[in-house]
Amino acid sequence: MAAEAPPRGETLVGPARSGAGNPLLQVRDLDAAYGKVQILHGVSLDLYPGEVVSVIGPNGAGKSTVLKAVMGILTPSRGEILFAGQSIGGLRTDLVVQRGIGYVPQGRIVFRDMSVVENLEMGAYTVKDKAQVRRTMEQVFGLFPRLAERRKQRAGTMSGGEQQMLAMGRALMVEPQVVLMDEPSLGLAPMFVELVFTKIRELRDSGMTLLLVEQNATRSLAVSDRGFVLELGRNRFTGAGDALLGDERVRRLYLGG
Repeated sequence: MAAEAPPRGETLVGPARSGAGNPLLQVRDLDAAYGKVQILHGVSLDLYPGEVVSVIGPNGAGKSTVLKAVMGILTPSRGEILFAGQSIGGLRTDLVVQRGIGYVPQGRIVFRDMSVVENLEMGAYTVKDKAQVRRTMEQVFGLFPRLAERRKQRAGTMSGGEQQMLAMGRALMVEPQVVLMDEPSLGLAPMFVELVFTKIRELRDSGMTLLLVEQNATRSLAVSDRGFVLELGRNRFTGAGDALLGDERVRRLYLGG
């Protein structure tokens, strides 16, 4: 399938996308609402294999809503969502996960009364091959050694940063082709913010394809190949991560000067 035309909004000068081939994930002209309140107005974005792409913008811009629509948590009222060339718009969340999309929700959502291992097993609930589950869990422990040290600990007794690592590890348990992360550094102590972005860089360097929604836009763009800026539920700018970081308007309006 050929790639769609560039999303609406201004495209900034910058290097071409780093991904190869056709888009792995495409969002086309998406409208979405909560009840009668429309949040997204024709939003479009794309994600190529091996890329890290950030979605940034002010509060209320619709960033998290895009991820919820992709994951089937919210049903769009108009537009298309394509994954590997196939429509997934309106699919149940568990079916989206089975297609190969992992999701790290906002707010460090974990099963508080379950152990680290049990939380990771819940992340793999769609995987029938127990050997694969064990293998993937060891890979997660390799990425997050702190989780390995606390594998029997109840998630609710862990720090916020440890819970966020657990949420990230849980999303990896299905061996996804793409991982969506919604505000992964929100509310964390500086030490854990640094750790989260270190792990994002490690995932990027391993070839993982990532779509990030992140309130720390400067840090997020610094680890991203490309970025999309949303404003009031519409595309405003798109471009290479360093082009967005270097643009005076983007810095003034969205990056705190």
